[in-house]
Amino acid sequence: MPETTVPGGASVPQLRAHLAVPPVGEGPWPGVVVVHAAFGLTDDTRQQADRLAAAGYLAVAPDLFSAGGAARCLRRTFGDLLRQGGPAFGDLEATRRWLGDRPDCTGRVGVLGFCMGGGFALLGATRGFDVAAPNYGMLPRDAERVLAGACPVVAGYGRRDRALRGAAQRLERVLTEHGVPHDVREYPDAGHSFMNRHNSGPFAVLEQVAGLGYHHPSAEDAWARILRFFEIHLRAG
Repeated sequence: MPETTVPGGASVPQLRAHLAVPPVGEGPWPGVVVVHAAFGLTDDTRQQADRLAAAGYLAVAPDLFSAGGAARCLRRTFGDLLRQGGPAFGDLEATRRWLGDRPDCTGRVGVLGFCMGGGFALLGATRGFDVAAPNYGMLPRDAERVLAGACPVVAGYGRRDRALRGAAQRLERVLTEHGVPHDVREYPDAGHSFMNRHNSGPFAVLEQVAGLGYHHPSAEDAWARILRFFEIHLRAG
């Protein structure tokens, strides 16, 4: 699948991105913006977008570190997430508009993210997306206020993820109180990053030391839930 650029970014005029087009048919297809984790636009993120394309979604993964790589952009991007505003959100909005305006897109666009990207995906639930799939994304402190009026949300967390202990239960409660259609699950045998495969390099070493990383049964169940949820709330919606 080709690398591309998305115009109109807030951090840079042209965002680097990975575009994954369904291999069968000519569309139009529903779109999904895939938001990477703190490691940046890795092969793992590209493969996640490719998996969505194989399921019949037009998927694009923008590089939120296009302005200078993770070394220069990670702190700012996390800062935007904590502040709930800034260039990273402008970049995601530019990506959402670009994807939705493509002639091979139906105009309906969801957002899916992992870790840092999961936090952005959750906040994206009230920022123009039609469905949101945050995976082990942090909840904002004011989630009760921020998630009012959210689009449908499907989320996955790992019970062994100490940093996000209780997040699944809190998100379930908040979405229920607001009457938001949702599917939130906590996997008992999974930790953080249980859907991400960092098979080599420093990322894999760090995950092994921290006791984190890919957990196949949980990841496959999470993907099945996401695709079922998208079928109802994005494709058919």
